Formats: sequence, structure tokens, C-alpha cells
Amino acid sequence: MTGMGHNQPDPYEMEKKNQKWDRWAKKRTFVRALEGTYSHLYKALAEEKRVYSSSDVAWKGGPQMFGKSVISPQATSIIQSIESHIEAYAPRTAGQKHGHLNSAVFYVLKGRGHDVHDGRHIPWKAGDVMIVENGCVHQHFNDDPEEEAILLVFKAKPLFLFMHLLFQKIVEWPPEELPAGQTEYTPPDDL
Repeated sequence: MTGMGHNQPDPYEMEKKNQKWDRWAKKRTFVRALEGTYSHLYKALAEEKRVYSSSDVAWKGGPQMFGKSVISPQATSIIQSIESHIEAYAPRTAGQKHGHLNSAVFYVLKGRGHDVHDGRHIPWKAGDVMIVENGCVHQHFNDDPEEEAILLVFKAKPLFLFMHLLFQKIVEWPPEELPAGQTEYTPPDDL
């Protein structure tokens, strides 16, 4: 018997449960069609704005980790090969444990913590640049008991997806609750 029967678990259960995370649960544009004449495409790209304010994009997620996708093929027509997003972590929290085929570069804007890359512990602090290599299963941790951590992420994910290097997997979803004794966290409104 193929397909989902009445006694089978829903394979999309976790995605539905985590609807607050747009990038995990909703249909997105990863690569746009390039249509039209050269002059039309050139004119459209030349007229596209060059500065995108992250404050124009709402934070999604919570309660421990929040994110906002600032630049992607879905958000703007000038970019097609990279995407950039900002992640904010409450004190003493972690994000999802996951892996993807594309590499990523993280710039630590604020805070201190560590990553675990394929089982390897890698400490980081504000001002550091961190590289996640292709195919690495990784997780980000904010180690500070008082302060948030803010990471700026750049990756060539759209280009990898265009080449059908599609594999991405969440190994562990982020916790649904804050650590014991921690008050509700709200990401900064000036980013």
C-alpha cells in the first residue's frame, strides 16, 4: 500500500507545528525565471534599489530564536545567487540542529557562544566570522546567561538549489520554551 493511510503519521507534522518559521513551512521562491529581453532585464536591474533595511522586515519565530530574511530571490529581483538573513538568540539558548549542502558565512554582530559542526565544538564572539562548510550538520548556541546573540548569515543557497543540490534537513527543532527561570525574550527593534 502506498500513500498515507489513516493509521500513518503525518510526514509534515513538524513543518505544520513550526508554521511560525516561514523559511521552514511555506512555499518560497528560491530562483526566479529570467524572462524578457536583455534591455528589459538590464533596465529593471539598474532601477532596483541597492539598500534594503532589515528594520522593514519582521522577526519570525521564537521563543528562543528569531530570524528575518532580508535579501533573497523572493524578496528582491536584483539578487539571484545569494541570500542573507539575521538570527537573534535569547540568552542561554540554541537554534535548530540542521544540515544543508550549501556552505554559509556568519558574522557575529553581538554576543558570545559556540557552534557544534559535525560534533566539533567551535567557540565564537562578537566580531568573529564563522564558516559552515558544505554538508555540515551544525547548531548555534548562545552561551551568555544575560545577553542576546545576533548573527548575520550569508549563503549561496539559491545557487545550490538551482543546481539541484536540494538536500536540507532539520535534525532537531528549536525548543518550544525558554530555559527555566528565563523571562520572555524579544529581539531588537533596531535591526
